[in-house]
Amino acid sequence: MADLHIHGLSKKFGSTPVLRGVDLSVSSGSLVAILGPSGSGKTTLLRLLCGFERGDAGTIQINGQRVTGPNVFVPSEKRHIGYVPQEGALFPHLSVADNIVFGLPRQLRKARHRVDELLELVGLPTNFASRSPHALSGGQQQRVALARALAPAPALVLLDEPFSSLDAALRVETRQAVAQALSAAGATALLVTHDQSEALSMGSQVAVLWDGQLVQVASPEQLYRKPVSPELARFVGDAVLLPGIAENGRVACALGQLQLMAGMPEGAVHVLLRPEQIRLIPFHDGASLGAAKARGRVLKVDFYGHDACVRLSLSGDAASSTVLTARLPGHLCPRLGDEVSIIVEGEVLVYRVTDPTADPTPAAQWALPSLKPV
Repeated sequence: MADLHIHGLSKKFGSTPVLRGVDLSVSSGSLVAILGPSGSGKTTLLRLLCGFERGDAGTIQINGQRVTGPNVFVPSEKRHIGYVPQEGALFPHLSVADNIVFGLPRQLRKARHRVDELLELVGLPTNFASRSPHALSGGQQQRVALARALAPAPALVLLDEPFSSLDAALRVETRQAVAQALSAAGATALLVTHDQSEALSMGSQVAVLWDGQLVQVASPEQLYRKPVSPELARFVGDAVLLPGIAENGRVACALGQLQLMAGMPEGAVHVLLRPEQIRLIPFHDGASLGAAKARGRVLKVDFYGHDACVRLSLSGDAASSTVLTARLPGHLCPRLGDEVSIIVEGEVLVYRVTDPTADPTPAAQWALPSLKPV
């Protein structure tokens, strides 16, 4: 097992900055997900870690050894890094066993017991050893690629969007198997992905790379519940943003008086709600039920079986242009045109905004709350 420390890592291509002062620490035996949109610098970060590119500034330290820094550059083959690419990249002319041992020293390539151990580790039968890669499914090929990466007992394992080519069901199954294998091996790993659910479900910490900078490093729950900006809130999940006035631990908005999380700013704010916080109750006799302080009409229903996304407009002249999205269990799905009462569950996060009438989208209008990465 090893740890990874990145400090002040920067890289330009020509005059274009791609990475800008990236700081990140990955503790031994943990898996950290690097989450970011296309063009955020994820691939460049991987290439710098692997030693395929040289950084312009900053340092990289793996297992106590500095591999990149002022007057220091350790070549790729001496960094003891295992790498799992997007589509496995197995050698088609070699058997599964020969693919797994390919990166081992010559004297160890005939140690077939190691192949059996690695196949069992990644959840594949040992009789797969003699198969050709083309006889495997996409998910099985990815597991073999992981076994190959783990074979030399690397200091660090890098996974480069390894599930992006798989269909939805196979993607979930394969990433669960990969996570279990990495944990069983005690490997230190860095997963690079643009898939939010993948990052949140696999990473013990998630580091969001945005325009070449790490804008937040947090546990999956912290990142989802307390994103440091509205843009980030939209990126890591569906977000509902409403204008409001915050004071004395509560915020008044179109959905009534809502309870604030601790440490939120006061005054003119926008309120962040997640769609699953919004409960809908059938509206009866023109009166709201229980704690419901608002009502709306269902505009659209996207039914997925286990759950449904419901688009609804708020009733009342002041809120006639406000449209919300609620996520409900499939068996509680309302019908198109239904009138419903609306209840918000749980505490809410708010962002201070200098102009309460402004569109909450542009980042320049926001003052970020005082949230620190964990």
